[in-house]
Amino acid sequence: MNIELNQNDNLIQPYPEPYNGICITIDYLKIFIAEAINQNKQPIIIFGANWCPDARLLEGVLQLPSVNQLLKKHTSVLNIDCGNYEINMQLLEFFDPAIKDGMPRVFIMDLKGKLLNLNTNDAMRKARTLSTQEIFNYFQGFLRTDRANSENA
Repeated sequence: MNIELNQNDNLIQPYPEPYNGICITIDYLKIFIAEAINQNKQPIIIFGANWCPDARLLEGVLQLPSVNQLLKKHTSVLNIDCGNYEINMQLLEFFDPAIKDGMPRVFIMDLKGKLLNLNTNDAMRKARTLSTQEIFNYFQGFLRTDRANSENA
């Protein structure tokens, strides 16, 4: 059962620009994934660029209060800047060597590091055609929110 957005969940324009131009290594990516799993959080890796309206809209949705609250509780999110397809592109090969372009790309993993959405990692390339609830539902569809939380320990 999905959480429904409420009246406090309104997109504000201009949409955020979460990409910082930093080149990262495959080792950094692997450490991010391992640390997220070690914290009992699902890793989410988002490849995008600030020039991409779909990537910026997606970030705006992820910052909505209801979305942000759920993601902070159950996931760790890493935004990877692809610039104009000249930086960090080799990191896409970690997930799927066939990907050459198209932003944003979202990769959601489980708590064992298994990729859950390989066949739909390009779903947010059309974020502008989706409602904020549809975007939120996409992420909720891959989250394991029924597991025991550390605050219940």
